Amino acid sequence: MKEKILKRLFVSGGEVISGVQISIELGISRVAVWKHIKKLIEEGYEITSSSKGYKLINPDDLLAPFCFDNEKYHIHFFPKISSTMDTAREMARNSAPHLTIVVAEEQTKGRGRLNRQWLSSKGGLWFTIILKPDLPPVLSFRVNFAASLCLAKTLRKLFKINASVKWPNDILVNGKKLAGLLSEMETKADMISFVNIGIGLNVNNCPEKREPNAVSIKNILNKKVSRREILITFLDEFKSELPRIYDKDPNGKNKDIIEKWKKYTSTIGRQVTIETSESTSNGLAVDVDSSGALILQQDNGIKKRIIYGDCFYG
Repeated sequence: MKEKILKRLFVSGGEVISGVQISIELGISRVAVWKHIKKLIEEGYEITSSSKGYKLINPDDLLAPFCFDNEKYHIHFFPKISSTMDTAREMARNSAPHLTIVVAEEQTKGRGRLNRQWLSSKGGLWFTIILKPDLPPVLSFRVNFAASLCLAKTLRKLFKINASVKWPNDILVNGKKLAGLLSEMETKADMISFVNIGIGLNVNNCPEKREPNAVSIKNILNKKVSRREILITFLDEFKSELPRIYDKDPNGKNKDIIEKWKKYTSTIGRQVTIETSESTSNGLAVDVDSSGALILQQDNGIKKRIIYGDCFYG
């Protein structure tokens, strides 16, 4: 019933709708309407109450499943969970279909690369995509590069901001971190069982208070924007790239993914430091090869191929 009430407020397009009208349409008492709306407010939904009725604030920013075309994507929304990655992993193991999306308003234990904490307060866009590609594990890197490429393209298209990709999977604007991507994979025999891509995008939140090297879209543009528009645009863009990801011909469409990604990167040509749990490497990032590995020219002139790690500029 809470979802029905929320949907009715959403359909009203931000206009006030009376408790009497809601009670008549849904066949419940006005007291029941009030109790359900009170619970929705407690869950974090911005709903105002007045003598004229109830109003949903910022309906264009709502991320509930009924706001999306569920024939294209399977959206699951949670007001607050520990991590969209953790939830998506369990769903993927329990037969969640390809292109299932787990979205959270807040994460209490969001994480980034090397298990670092990822601040996930209200206003950001925190989600994980479940993918079940017909690919061997060695080609899973394509999914990560396609996702970061599509996110950068989406942000440029919608907001005209100079979003760039930093190897292996961050999105930067003017040198500050706007988004991070994280992937997890499980295999069955010699094929991928599922690949989950977690994305944390600073949208209408203010990460700068605790992370001075981070930035949000709201603080770049000095206004709030629709997270739902970002998610829909990104998913459509990403879905359009899937045929290239699945192409097993080494000379086929899949070659486009890395080449396209390079056009959006700020990493190549920069002095970088690459950190892993075991070592640190320094040098000039000269290329990213066809497998997604970073080619680092060290101070001694020797080129080093790096498969994974955290990348720092300077």
